[in-house]
Amino acid sequence: MELLDFYADWCGPCQMMKPTMEEFEKAHPEIKVTAVNIDEQEELAEKYGVSSIPCIVVLKDGEEVNRAVGVQSLKKLEKLVA
Repeated sequence: MELLDFYADWCGPCQMMKPTMEEFEKAHPEIKVTAVNIDEQEELAEKYGVSSIPCIVVLKDGEEVNRAVGVQSLKKLEKLVA
């Protein structure tokens, strides 16, 4: 399972999510977390239809199985991957 974290350096809510994402990574080493800067990886953001950030996309076997937009708590992130 993989979690894509779409963000931008200028995005305040994205910066608020950073500690939560770090906490999630520590708590769930079995899930690959990839931070995707939408300004540097526009094609990937377009591929997943990301129009608002922060945006979390959950992939299982390369297919999207869940998504959340906006600031998420650790609990909400854990529900996304459950």
